[in-house]
Amino acid sequence: MALKTYNAKRNFKKTAEPQGRMHKSDPQLIFVVQKHHASHLHYDFRLEMGGVLKSWAVPKGPSLDPSVKRLAMEVEDHPYDYKDFEGKIPEGNYGAGDVIVWDNGLYASAKKGAGEKELLRDYRKGRLSFVLLGKKLKGEFALVRTPREDKSGRRNQWLLMKADDEYATEKDITDDVVSVISEKTLPEDEGKVKKIKKKSEKEEIKKELRKGKKDLAQKPKRTVRAKMTEEALAPMLATLVDTPFNDPEWIFEIKWDGYRLSVRKENGRVVLISRNGIDVTKKYSRIAAAFEK
Repeated sequence: MALKTYNAKRNFKKTAEPQGRMHKSDPQLIFVVQKHHASHLHYDFRLEMGGVLKSWAVPKGPSLDPSVKRLAMEVEDHPYDYKDFEGKIPEGNYGAGDVIVWDNGLYASAKKGAGEKELLRDYRKGRLSFVLLGKKLKGEFALVRTPREDKSGRRNQWLLMKADDEYATEKDITDDVVSVISEKTLPEDEGKVKKIKKKSEKEEIKKELRKGKKDLAQKPKRTVRAKMTEEALAPMLATLVDTPFNDPEWIFEIKWDGYRLSVRKENGRVVLISRNGIDVTKKYSRIAAAFEK
């Protein structure tokens, strides 16, 4: 679809959306997913290709579960500059409603050595396999066009699917409702964010308890903070900075995802305690045994 379709649907004197112009990023291709509450809530899934953002409306949003197939309705191409658009499209305009950038990042063909030309060719064939490197969406995905035609004879119905890789999970990624560029939410999601922020350490401990772990905060069998302040026992966390630096007095490590634990000896026994005060000695018994030696 040409950008003239995009431009024809919009009055740029009344909407802050960018005007349709061809553009190409260099050297890597980008993707963006915008959460958009127009007449209906949906997610706009966009892949940079051929100087524009190929776009699909995904009513239920992307899924990281390989068993789930999401309906994705292809819509008009959007300009590259649309990748950063957030705000309110005024009433009376096409797509009126609130928009946030729900996720963004880089992407590439899942086929080894394939570039943009191959992506365009696969798009025209109706089957795209690609790898996303976003802040929320990661790993391999596929978009497959179905044979179903609309009233005008166009085949604009696709299916968005997650491949079964290391990033696959049954967790509902759409529970994360915050913009990746402004930390804003849609108005109807503000309550969800407040509830998330109100989660206390006590609630987290209860969640661990439901998984069959001991709630030492309520039923301690030993002194968890024995003779040391809580601050002194808190494992050091990674700190975000604007730019990297080099210093002979510093060494650096990759920040892996996982637990940061304190290791203590209590009454002659090694104890592993998580950052939230949970005894995880049994869960990581091999680590405890190594310290025992």
